[in-house]
Amino acid sequence: MMLQTLKKQNYNLIFLLVAIFATSEIMAQNKKLSDEEYDKYILGRSFFAIPWVEAPSATTARDGLGPLFNANTCNSCHPKNTRGILFNENGDLSRAIIAKLSIPSNNSKEHKELIYKNGLVPEPVYGGQIAINAIHGVKFEATPKVTYEEKVIKFPDGKIQKLLKPTYQIDNLQYGQLHKDTILTFRLAPSLYGVGFLDDIKDEDILANEDEFDKDNDGISGRANIVYSNITNKYELGKFSWKANLTTLKHQIANAAINDMGLTTSIYPKDTCTKKQTACLNAPKARDAIDLPDHRLEAVEFFVSNQKLHKINETKEFKKGYELFKQIGCIKCHVDSFVTKAGTKIAPFTDMLLHDMGEDLADGRSEFKATGSEWRTPALWGLSLNEKITGKKPRLLHDGRARDVQEAILWHGGEAKTIKENYMKLDKKDREFILKFLSEV
Repeated sequence: MMLQTLKKQNYNLIFLLVAIFATSEIMAQNKKLSDEEYDKYILGRSFFAIPWVEAPSATTARDGLGPLFNANTCNSCHPKNTRGILFNENGDLSRAIIAKLSIPSNNSKEHKELIYKNGLVPEPVYGGQIAINAIHGVKFEATPKVTYEEKVIKFPDGKIQKLLKPTYQIDNLQYGQLHKDTILTFRLAPSLYGVGFLDDIKDEDILANEDEFDKDNDGISGRANIVYSNITNKYELGKFSWKANLTTLKHQIANAAINDMGLTTSIYPKDTCTKKQTACLNAPKARDAIDLPDHRLEAVEFFVSNQKLHKINETKEFKKGYELFKQIGCIKCHVDSFVTKAGTKIAPFTDMLLHDMGEDLADGRSEFKATGSEWRTPALWGLSLNEKITGKKPRLLHDGRARDVQEAILWHGGEAKTIKENYMKLDKKDREFILKFLSEV
């Protein structure tokens, strides 16, 4: 009893400290929030940052972690809303890099039903992704590993750039072997910068940039992913995740809650245990049927979506790089102009559409309409903030293989091959202007 009282006191103290910090933060960021909105923001930030614990626990508002999970806070994978860190201080893969699994469809009724709602067929023993952690009495699933071999790229002016080509592995399999046809891909947690504004873009404005059959013959044929929404139970425009397989910010948060932390919501009310994971299925349950009820889920969404956009330092060099960025064609996918439903003009540098990025970046994993070589154009805004906030250079692309912006550019293929070649043909100084622009955006 005494231990439970101490736990409650510690929990209340942590929540109070978060509330004080969050209040000062939002007063500096957005003075237009009402008192009720302040409270919602503070609540959302606390559930984003404070660790969840396994059930049963005296901390009833935060029990329900797992049974299988990767991280126990949102902040573990998105430190202060930035993109995930690839390697931790020990040199091991961090919790922010997720191993995703699927298998090809055999066209059975079961597989068709899975594809209808999930866009793919999960691996039958381990499900849709590998959990590197588990609660007491349940085995974790496996340990993801990655090795690299160097790939040398030579510019027309003779400059040499070395890229890192990844090979994915899964070690320490705790529930038996993977399906022989398993498709394995790694995904690094993306930045949450500006996602509230992206969520507020009208569907028709995104669809206006579609050119699925390349009618203008510019080599770019972006197309929308139309996906199943677990919120509306119907097919809608996909906006979020690396292959645009999630419809809204709320959908994305609920999806991450269940898959990354094992937290149920009204959107995903069941744990991710597969039929072969008996201990997971029989694990102790939290006091409440839903771990993250709607008002708390919506508070997290409100916190994430109400982050202020930073002011860009538009130097002469920045403007020169911006013009070159547009001149060589990057702007065709990394669109710089939208107006949100609220009337806010934004420059996220994404069209929110799928593009075929070629064989080198292909992972073979289809998600609804997205093929194994298609990816949603990532937003470039906020790139400059990652190193300032975390103290580390952000790893780029879906699996973090690129150590800097130039490496990310050089991995572009498929629809972006010509634009990459345009960049490579620039003289060294003009390439530096583009890199300077991207480091400030």
